[in-house]
Amino acid sequence: MDVKYIFITGGVISSVGKGVTCAAIGRLLKERGIKVAIQKLDPYINVDPGTMSPYQHGEVYVLDDGAETDLDLGHYERFVDINLSSVCNITTGQVYAEVIGKERRGDYLGGTIQVIPHITNEIKRRIGLVSKDTGAEVVLVEVGGTVGDIESLPFIEALRQMRTDAGRDNTFYIHTTWLPHIGATNELKTKPTQHSVRELRALGISPQMIVARADYPIPADLCAKMAQFCDVEQRAVVPMHTTDVMYEVPLLLENLGVGDYLMEALNIKPRKQANWTDWEKLVKQARTKKPVVRVALVGKYVELHDAYMSVRESLYHAGLALGVQVEIDWLHSAELEKGRGWNEVQAADAILVPGGFGGRGIEGKIQAAQYARENKVPYLGLCLGMQLMVVEFARNVLGYTEANSTEFDPVSSYPVIDLMPDQRNIADMGATMRLGVYPCEMQQGSIAAEAYNNGVVQERHRHRYEFNNAYREAFEQHGMRLSGISPDDRLVEISELADHPFMLGTQFHPEFLSRPTRPHPLFVAFVKAAAERAGVNQQAIPLDIEVSH
Repeated sequence: MDVKYIFITGGVISSVGKGVTCAAIGRLLKERGIKVAIQKLDPYINVDPGTMSPYQHGEVYVLDDGAETDLDLGHYERFVDINLSSVCNITTGQVYAEVIGKERRGDYLGGTIQVIPHITNEIKRRIGLVSKDTGAEVVLVEVGGTVGDIESLPFIEALRQMRTDAGRDNTFYIHTTWLPHIGATNELKTKPTQHSVRELRALGISPQMIVARADYPIPADLCAKMAQFCDVEQRAVVPMHTTDVMYEVPLLLENLGVGDYLMEALNIKPRKQANWTDWEKLVKQARTKKPVVRVALVGKYVELHDAYMSVRESLYHAGLALGVQVEIDWLHSAELEKGRGWNEVQAADAILVPGGFGGRGIEGKIQAAQYARENKVPYLGLCLGMQLMVVEFARNVLGYTEANSTEFDPVSSYPVIDLMPDQRNIADMGATMRLGVYPCEMQQGSIAAEAYNNGVVQERHRHRYEFNNAYREAFEQHGMRLSGISPDDRLVEISELADHPFMLGTQFHPEFLSRPTRPHPLFVAFVKAAAERAGVNQQAIPLDIEVSH
C-alpha cells in the first residue's frame, strides 16, 4: 500500500492551532486502526530549538532518541499516544547543513546548488524518511508559520512537488486559517481566509479542506461562503471555534465528519470502528466541577506558559485521573528573591520547580525548595529542580553553606552538582547534552518505587550537570534517599527525603511521557500528595485509566 500524506499549512496568523489540529486529525485516523506518524517542518535556520530561548520558542520537547524538537511534537505524542523520532522534526537549518555538507564533499560533481531542486529534494527526502522509520501508513506533515512567510517558501514548494512524487491520490492538503471577529459589527470575517488561500494557490497548492478557527461559533452561511470563494467542498470547510478543553478537539472534528471525509478522500478503509468512549469521559471529567488543588510553579520563564507546556499538561492529566482541579500559580523565581510572591507559595498545596538553564532566579528556586522541606509541603523538582533541591539540602542540612552547582559557581567549595565527566571538553552547545531515553533502577520501599510500581523505568533526559557522587554518603546519612540510580551506578536519577510526605526530584523529565489517558505516575503521586495536604476528596476518573510505566 502506498504511503498517504496529509499536509497542513496555516494562514492569516501564526499560533492558530495547527499543531493541535494536526494532532487531533492523527487521533481520528488512529481510532480507525490506521498507523499514523506526524512531522513538523520548522522554517527557522536554527538546526533545532535546543539553543533557542524559551521566551522565543516555548519548551524544547525531547524525544526517545534524544532529538530536541518543537513543542508541537508534544501535542502529537499526547493526542495520538505514539513515540516519535528525530525524523519527525525538520528545520531549515538541518536541510541547508545537509546540502552544504554534500556540496563541500563534492557530491554534486561541480553543479550549481539551488533551492530547486537541491533544497526541495532534501526536504522531500526527509519527509520520505518518516514512513520508513515508523512504518506509518499515513504521514501528517505540518508546516510552521503562515503562508506568505519567505522562510517557508522552500517547504511549500516541496509539498507542491509531493503531489506528483507521491501521487495525487496519496496526497491531501489542509489549510488552517483564522477568522477575525469585528467587535463594532459583531461579525466574523472570511476575507483574510480568502486572501490566504489565494496566496497558497499562487504557490501551486489548492487546499482540499479548510479548518476555520475562531473564538466564536462560525455560522453555516460563512462556511458556504468560504467553500464558494476558496473552491472547496462545503463539507470540507470545518468550523472550529475555540474550546475550553483542548482534548475535545478530536471529538469536535469527528462530529464534523472530518475523519470519514479524509478516509474517503485518501481511499483508505478503516480497520475498526472508532470508539471515543474514553475521550468523551475525559472531556466530561474536565468539565466536571472538582475540588481545587493549588500548585505553585516556581520557574524562570513563567511569563510564557508555553515554556512549560508539558509540565502544565502533566499536572492536568494527573488531576483528571484523581478527580481534582489543578490550579497553577505561575511564580517567577527572581521575584521570590525580592520577597515578592511568597503569599502564593504559602497558600499553595504543593510546589513544583521545573528545569531551566542559567543563573538568573536560582536562589529563588532554592528558597522555594527550603520552604517546601521545612514546612512539609509536597515538592516535585524536575532536572534543575532536583539539582537545586540537592543544593538547598547541602547548605541547610549538611552545613555546606557555600554548596552550589558548578553551573553557577565553577569554583564552589562544595560542588554537590557538577558537570558530567563526558561533558567537560565539549565546546558546542547544540545537541551535546545527555539527551533521550535512559534506564533508571528504583530503590525498593521508596516513594518513587511505590509510585512507579516498577523496578526499572525508561525516562527522557536533557541535562549537562549531575549529582556529584563524591557526596552520596553524606546525603544518605542525613536523610536524603537516592531512590533512582542508573544501572551502571554512575548517575543519581531520583532523590527524595525519607522524613517528608513527598519531596522528590528527578534528573530526567517525566513530563515528556505523560498522556491524557496515561498520566505519569510521579505526577499522579505528586498531585495526590497535594490533594491530601489540601484535605480534598479525590474522585477517580470514570475511565479504565492506565498510569504510565
